[in-house]
Amino acid sequence: MVLPRGRMPHASVVLLATIVAIFSLVPLGFIGWVTYDVGWETVKALVFRPRVGELLVNTVLLESITIPLSIMLAVTLAWLTERTDIPLARLWAWLAIAPLAVPAFVHSYAWVSLVPGMRGLQSGVFVSVIAYYPFLYLPVVAALRRLDPAIEDAAASLGLNPWRVFFRAVLPQLRLAICGGSLLIALHLLSEYGLFVMIRFDTFATAIVDQFQSSYNSPASNMLGGVLVACCLFLLGFEVLVRGNERYARVGSGSPRPADRRRLGWFVVPAMLLPIMLAALTLGVPLVTLGRWLYLGGTDIWRIDVGSAFLQTIVLAVVGGVLATIAAAPMAWLSVRAPGRFQRVLEACHYYVGSLPGVVVALALVTITVRLVLPLYQTFATLLVAYVMLFLPRAMVGLRASIAQAPVELERAAMGLGRTPGQAVRQITMRLATPGAAASVALAALGITNELTATLMLSPNGVDTLATKFWSLTSEIDYVSAAPYAFMMVVLSLPLTLMLYTQSKRTAGQ
Repeated sequence: MVLPRGRMPHASVVLLATIVAIFSLVPLGFIGWVTYDVGWETVKALVFRPRVGELLVNTVLLESITIPLSIMLAVTLAWLTERTDIPLARLWAWLAIAPLAVPAFVHSYAWVSLVPGMRGLQSGVFVSVIAYYPFLYLPVVAALRRLDPAIEDAAASLGLNPWRVFFRAVLPQLRLAICGGSLLIALHLLSEYGLFVMIRFDTFATAIVDQFQSSYNSPASNMLGGVLVACCLFLLGFEVLVRGNERYARVGSGSPRPADRRRLGWFVVPAMLLPIMLAALTLGVPLVTLGRWLYLGGTDIWRIDVGSAFLQTIVLAVVGGVLATIAAAPMAWLSVRAPGRFQRVLEACHYYVGSLPGVVVALALVTITVRLVLPLYQTFATLLVAYVMLFLPRAMVGLRASIAQAPVELERAAMGLGRTPGQAVRQITMRLATPGAAASVALAALGITNELTATLMLSPNGVDTLATKFWSLTSEIDYVSAAPYAFMMVVLSLPLTLMLYTQSKRTAGQ
């Protein structure tokens, strides 16, 4: 028997999600401890000052402009590639997610190299949109592929024109995907460091890192981290209000036919301009820049440590991605099957840590390991814990969307046939959510491949990833020597983006 909505469904699932949430609260506890240690008067002096107000205005403007533009771009491109007869639709669909293979700070440097005067809010919005819109495109495309075309047929039969069918019948069905992708982009904008440093746009993340570089354990940087947590909690609450509790799954297979593709007619030429221009902006500029670096350096820049950094990055990305997805699974199930106040609190604990710069998470773990468990200081275990914390939001988004589209009636039917609740979830729901889980692993692995600040602080001696080697060389203005590491990051990330594309099609049964 399934427990009524609002009650704790399975104690074991709640316990697992609570354990992960407690670990996620470690950075928040660290900030709270520092706040208590410095005293209220110091907190007021550090938080309520013009510099914090300036950073807050920059953050609000960045979020409020970037996210709507990303939504419009991702939804439009998803509609063109999935619901129209645009030529080479599969090619454009893959190229739409390919920018994930290029780290955000490589995007930024490529554009700064091309246009040295790029800086400020407008440049930050531009680079952010082209670097992060695939996080919206992926879930929107997956939702479109799973959407029953009979819904659109019914709306059209009631006399609605194509535009009204889209806005009244299709767009509401995309709300969960749009909310999840938008939240993911919003969290990335809060925590991104390398992208904004290169275009000289100040955010909380860049200010925190600057403070830590000038003073290792600066109370000012910890107070900025507290403000960043408050921003994240606001975003989480807003996303919950917009998302709502509507049902997005259906019972049965629905219409077996694929959705009809609309003929573009004369509009095909302007429609083709969008994916072509987007591919040129997101892939052409970075690849041309890297090609120039590699050409100028020749064979001399391909040192043996490039291969070592490549192998270490692969191991950390795969292991960290799997662990993050496993850690996110209990909460993803609870957020869909048993929404409630306690579950919302647990979910917020999973999400907020993704808004923190890696340096804040790293310093919290450094403090704990040095004071309590010194043998774990600068070990792979501590580094992997940091990766799980930082990339829980990525793992949550893919899993939550997949579980939401697995009808709860199948779990009830399995339990009616004698399965325990745990067996029903494992054998039915989690199997149906396997494509989403694979996409979550790939998304987390992509993030780990490009993660910088936490890796610099927590990695054991002798461990260098592609991102840290690239950053150290660019910090020395040795852009030519850094080119192989950037190129290998793209090479490593491309199969993961292809996996994301493939799994998004499998999610729709294609």
